[in-house]
Amino acid sequence: MASDVFESAPPEAAERVVEIWTDGGCKPNPGPGGWAAILKFGEVEKELSGHDPATTNNRMELTAAANALEALKRPCTVILHTDSEYVRNGISRWIHGWVRNNWRNAAKDPVANYELWQRLLAAAKPHKVEWRWVRGHAGDPMNERADKLATIARDSGQG
Repeated sequence: MASDVFESAPPEAAERVVEIWTDGGCKPNPGPGGWAAILKFGEVEKELSGHDPATTNNRMELTAAANALEALKRPCTVILHTDSEYVRNGISRWIHGWVRNNWRNAAKDPVANYELWQRLLAAAKPHKVEWRWVRGHAGDPMNERADKLATIARDSGQG
């Protein structure tokens, strides 16, 4: 992978798009969790995954997206596919109010998982990210692959 955005891409590659598929989950929720991301830049793919022995579905979904964006070595145009409406709505709609209200939600309570939202916001900042929601467990091959990787990470306690 010597010449891609995961390492050091040539300048002409800067206009290319990185596609990312993420997933995360727990069983039970809360409980042991796993997350995964698949990054695709041209013909190059990179898989990332990890686990947490005590977490929640939402935390694993956020962790997958943050880790994927942090893996990029230069600013990119990104299409990030997630089956989490929590992640997509949070980053594209709700986060603006949370930041404006000092990480408080509409009920004036602290935002759940705010440290992961801050991490995701920072990871997304250098990129132009399009957040696409995909229905989970509905046959999208890359979403199914990310789900499988997250499940393996969760069940094996490795990533």
